[in-house]
Amino acid sequence: MREPTTVTDRLFLVAVLLKGLDGAVQLVSGVLLAFLPPEALTRLAHAVVTRDLVGPPTGALAGHFEEAVRHFAAGDRTFVLGYLLLHGAIKLLLAVALVRRALPMYPVAVGALGLFVVAELVRAAQTRSIVLPLLAVLDVVIIALVVEEYRELRPRR
Repeated sequence: MREPTTVTDRLFLVAVLLKGLDGAVQLVSGVLLAFLPPEALTRLAHAVVTRDLVGPPTGALAGHFEEAVRHFAAGDRTFVLGYLLLHGAIKLLLAVALVRRALPMYPVAVGALGLFVVAELVRAAQTRSIVLPLLAVLDVVIIALVVEEYRELRPRR
């Protein structure tokens, strides 16, 4: 791998490494959530809230967090687990390929990230999430960096 020389090169590398780290965290989280019983999840959520890790225990964020965990623990976990495992594995594999400068994977990364953006925006519309559109914007920035890097690396014809 060549040393990043421009600001764009550095931004690309940081963005890809963060996506890879995010993918690894999602993958590990998916595996852990698949094996944790619902009672353990609710105890963990309660421990997070009572230690002020998401704001005051009586605050709105803490309430939303505990409600989301209760809903997840009591309901069908298939979507969340599938999302974490698949999304995490794809992001991790793409990050490794992009860091290694595997040229054929750049268009694949743009397509996959584009699908993630669409999925994030659709899910945000369904759930009224404010976080998912922000993640979609971040993915669009990363798509732009991937395209720019691809243009620099692609052999000129």
